[in-house]
Amino acid sequence: MTLHEKLAALGLRHTSLILDDLVATATKRRMGLAEILEKIADDELVDRTHRSLERRLECSKIGRFKPMADFDWNWPKKIDRPNVESALRLEFLEHARNIVLVAPQGLGKTMIAQNIAYSAVQAGHSALFTTASQLLIDLCSQETARNLDRRLKYYCNQIGLLVLDEIGYLSYDNRNADLLYQVISRRYERKSLVLTTNLAFSNWPNIFPNATSAIALIDRVVHHSEIIAIEGASYRCRAAELSASSRRSKRGRDS
Repeated sequence: MTLHEKLAALGLRHTSLILDDLVATATKRRMGLAEILEKIADDELVDRTHRSLERRLECSKIGRFKPMADFDWNWPKKIDRPNVESALRLEFLEHARNIVLVAPQGLGKTMIAQNIAYSAVQAGHSALFTTASQLLIDLCSQETARNLDRRLKYYCNQIGLLVLDEIGYLSYDNRNADLLYQVISRRYERKSLVLTTNLAFSNWPNIFPNATSAIALIDRVVHHSEIIAIEGASYRCRAAELSASSRRSKRGRDS
């Protein structure tokens, strides 16, 4: 077994990859043994931190998203910017509080939720971004009670920050309502949630099979939560209008 292979087997993957350069640098600088060991330790820590971040990002399922630097704060008619920025600083995580983003389609609530999840991953937390429908499809597909319990434990115990997008876009039957309630209830006062919805809480009974289940969910969601309402016209509609206007102007110049 070569020295490269021995280092890799010991878990010093980065050192095994740069060994030749390390030896050359140590020789050129006439580094002592303690200095060499300190450099190896520092480089390994940096590499492992980077790989840990990459793993958490991959597991988070955040996908591609626009950074908050691209968010047009002046477009919404109403948005609590200090509250959003507080959420992005993850101040709610310390006390297992929740963030609920309430807005019509196209006002950036999903973008904000993705950025919160990304901030959590960068800060060393585990996070998962998923839609409510994807979560429920996964839970409903479990064929045994044991498998269902395992998945519930994953969503409720193993994920530091769970982001549920698009609550309110689809109606729920009794089973889906029960499963969603279990996830929210098991995380209640233990781990934080970020929820996005296009519906005011007064309209939630319209998507659940009965008023009791809606009230129970709202009670768990609202308690210890920051409710951030965003009002205004859709960004996407504005972008479509600007694009159409640009095309008309171009045709006018070409004619």
